[in-house]
This record gives sequence, C-alpha cells and structure tokens, in this order.
Amino acid sequence: MPVPDDLAADYATAGFGGELTPGTRPALILVDPARAYVDPGCSLYAGVDEPVRAMRALLAAARRAGIPVVITEVRLRADGADAGHFFRKSGGLVAFCEGSPFADFIEGLAPNADEFRVNKSYPSAFFGTTLHSYLTAKRVDTALIAGLSTSGCVRATALDALQHGFVPIVVEDAVGDRDRRVHEAICSISRTRSARCGHWIARWTISAVSAREPTPFSPARDENGCHGCHGRAAHRRKPRGLRIIRTPSAATAIPRGAS
Repeated sequence: MPVPDDLAADYATAGFGGELTPGTRPALILVDPARAYVDPGCSLYAGVDEPVRAMRALLAAARRAGIPVVITEVRLRADGADAGHFFRKSGGLVAFCEGSPFADFIEGLAPNADEFRVNKSYPSAFFGTTLHSYLTAKRVDTALIAGLSTSGCVRATALDALQHGFVPIVVEDAVGDRDRRVHEAICSISRTRSARCGHWIARWTISAVSAREPTPFSPARDENGCHGCHGRAAHRRKPRGLRIIRTPSAATAIPRGAS
C-alpha cells in the first residue's frame, strides 16, 4: 500500500524522501531469480510473471550496454546450517537446499560465464560475500537492483548497497512479491528512507540504454497508468505517493560502454 498523504507530508516535514542522483558507473544486481518463485509446485511460488518478463528485458539491456552484471543465488547445505537462525525462522528456505531443483535459475535469467555470480545464505547480497569488493574494483557507484522478492532479499540488498556507499535504485517493474500490498508498502518505505524507486519501463527505455536499438519490451498502461502486476494479484491503481524516476535519459544511468 502507498504511504498515505498525511504520512507522506509528515515524512517530508521530518526531512525524509530526499533525491538520490544516479552516478555514471552503474551495475545491475539481479537478486535471486530462482525457479522457486515461478514454479507452482514450490511453497515459495509468488505469481510474478510480469516482473520476471521485465527482469529479462532489463538484463538484456544491461548486457548490450556493457555494464557489470551481478546475479545472486541461494544454495544451502542439505541441513541449512549455513543459513543459521535464518533457516530456522524461514522454513521455505528448504527450497534452496542441496539437491532442490527450485534453487535453479529462472529460464533466461542465469548468469553468463563472464558475469559475477554471488552465492549467498542470507537476505542481503552483500552479507558474507565479496560483492562489495567486486563493485569497488569495477569502480561502480550506482546499484540498479531487480529480482525477488521485494520484501526480503531485494529490500535487504538495497539497504546494504546504501550502507556500502552505492546509490541504490530499485527497479520497481522488475521486482516482485507474493503480495502486492507488501510490495507497494516496501517500495513506499524504501522511497522515503533508503533508495530511489521507480518504474524503469516508463522512463528508462531499453532503446536509451542499448545504443538506441528498438525497444522490445514496452507494455501498454492500463486505465490507471499502471504497467503490470507485481505479484499474485495485479494492482490496478497507481499509488498516489509514487514518484516515478525522471532522469534526463537512461544513458545517464547506464552509459554506453561502461564496465
């Protein structure tokens, strides 16, 4: 759910909701695009077909633009001991234990051989991994964050990106959650406190980030200006608190030839 108008005004009075300006050396961090979230046979199934389509389009654009691509996965020991209390708290993590097919990447979202693959045991892509070192070595200043799920690993990764000195930009079209209300609430909170959020398909067209090539993914808006579903139930109204990204051009955020 979006932040109510009175709460948004209170946040603004308190000084929250400032703008974060993207840098010129971004990387795409695609968080946990696992089969568990799209296979109805798994307890973690989230019905996120629309965000997954956006993830594929965003990943293709990032590859054409030549920016660093990071794709994370969760693969745990059979007993889940490497996830500690997190495993005991979240029983659904059994889907990512050794031998489970649900830990595999969603079709079309697996990393290429030359892309940075992060195996993590906790929500944040930064915790207990070498992601910060990799991004620093690549001189990255901006983290474009997509993946699953909004309320869990995406949120944790965006917050940790900020805490590690990167501008976090959550690509709302390309993240999803099993419940649209949770998705919208997390995006609203992140927007006021810790990250820049917005509809990438609306403003960051693929043609702008990939050598002016024709845009292969551009869904029509519905009557309320919405671009698609972010979870099991499609949302049909545009959150009043939504502030869509308005950078001069996507080339500013994803420069051609960046690496």
